[in-house]
Amino acid sequence: MQDERWNNPLYQTEAVNDEGLNGHAYVPDGIKVETSSPLNSKPGTNPEQLLGMSLATCLEATLQAVEREHGVPHTAEVHVKVAYIGERAEYQFLVHAQIMVKGVDFETADKFAQEAENRCPVSKLLKNSGNYTAETVTSFG
Repeated sequence: MQDERWNNPLYQTEAVNDEGLNGHAYVPDGIKVETSSPLNSKPGTNPEQLLGMSLATCLEATLQAVEREHGVPHTAEVHVKVAYIGERAEYQFLVHAQIMVKGVDFETADKFAQEAENRCPVSKLLKNSGNYTAETVTSFG
């Protein structure tokens, strides 16, 4: 039986890859990106980059909403690192987000970051994996 939450989505899309890692992924009637393995020098975007961009974009958009709700200008910035680890049949991603909110004290920035993590759908999807971490920072490193 299909999950009933699919019946009334706010938005829905579909992504397709029918060529494998070295090929293309696309959204029907939308974006098409060349894909490749991060372990070779062929041009293309890899799953690690796509995951990192998805999380960074979701957290950034959520932070923008949090800042607006608290009446402060949007200054947040998110950097996401994704590592590909493991060995055959045991590959995994490690994901680490760094969140910086300028113009507020560290305690407020950390509060905003935690609120965004709890609201961002991508963060919620990853947070119980054991492979996802996030931190509030005053500079990126």
